[in-house]
Amino acid sequence: MNQTPVSQTSTPDEVKEALAVSLRGCDELLPQHEWIKKLVKSHATAKPLRIKLGLDPTAPDIHLGHTVVLNKMRQLQDLGHQVIFLIGDFTTMIGDPSGRNTTRPPLTKEQIEANAQTYYKQASLVLDPARTEIRYNSEWSDPLGARGMIQLAAKYTVARMMERDDFSKRFKGGQSISVHEFLYPLMQGYDSVALHSDLELGGTDQKFNLLVGRHLQQEYGQEPQCILTMPLLEGLDGVEKMSKSKNNYIGISEDANTMFAKVMSISDELMWRWFTLLSFQTIAQIESLKKEIQGGRNPRDAKVMLAKEITARFHSVALADLAEQDFVNRSKGGVPDQIAEVILTGAPMGVGALLKAAGLAPSSSEANRIIDGSGVRIDSVVISDKALKLDAGTYVFQVGKRKFARVVLNK
Repeated sequence: MNQTPVSQTSTPDEVKEALAVSLRGCDELLPQHEWIKKLVKSHATAKPLRIKLGLDPTAPDIHLGHTVVLNKMRQLQDLGHQVIFLIGDFTTMIGDPSGRNTTRPPLTKEQIEANAQTYYKQASLVLDPARTEIRYNSEWSDPLGARGMIQLAAKYTVARMMERDDFSKRFKGGQSISVHEFLYPLMQGYDSVALHSDLELGGTDQKFNLLVGRHLQQEYGQEPQCILTMPLLEGLDGVEKMSKSKNNYIGISEDANTMFAKVMSISDELMWRWFTLLSFQTIAQIESLKKEIQGGRNPRDAKVMLAKEITARFHSVALADLAEQDFVNRSKGGVPDQIAEVILTGAPMGVGALLKAAGLAPSSSEANRIIDGSGVRIDSVVISDKALKLDAGTYVFQVGKRKFARVVLNK
């Protein structure tokens, strides 16, 4: 991380605090000396800085990995700065090529509108809606027109565009690059011009796009924005970045019990990184907690604190408390207070077929594999007989640690 020493004599304490908040968990803050100047000026004039985060509504739901930059926005928002949540309804129609080795298929207008409806609602669980400026980049991108697009394109060279890693690799590898993909970083950069952004946030994969915005602001005679990139959050496995496709994610719309249990499943080592990137506790509070753990306190206590904080943020304190109790009950082999009820007919029925029919296993063969691994309980008793047939009645099934169902089996 590029860090510039802050003068201990000439810099107000509020600016030092704001810089520390900015740097917490970030990958890069560029150029840091310019950001310090902006903070000093903002403090002297009592004028909030304009801080921009753009998200393209490419999917209807947000997971915890997406909230890393939202958390940073909230931290800066709490310092009194103006945050701008930008929904890229125009740029989504182009498709962000960042990190891609193929052309990304653009979404339809209908898909974009459907996704955008849920984006801000979910982001509002992190940001303070009353202090958040919501914008759509179609506001200025649509009126730009063909003439304006050509004038904008004249402000950036192909040579600089080809410095982008993914474009360079695709070109050298003989893979196609559509001309419209060059427009994406230009249009994202133009957003910063339209919004007079002082700071733009993004993931590490967005660095090129953020720098284009800085260049275009200079071309349009504006003071260029600084850029702050946040690392990509590792998922539940602690290795790959959080992703739905890798099934190592926590969706912020998941129920409280599932969310709490998933946080509790991460490693002790990953827990501290999640504390830095996801918790709203101060660095001093986290360091104090670390010392307690090093001094002999059970790491599980810290993980429970993290799980409750995250669950309460997206649900409520009351539901987080109930989720903790539910997790304790499951850990002791107990049954959650609320479980799904499934009604089936066809008794007597083989246990493998029943697990499949109840949606507790994808297939009878997978059900048999789980039984072999002692992963199935019926009424709290582990079963091992794959040939077992169940007569009509009501049974409580547990598959693995988290799947429960009350099965009513009729003839």
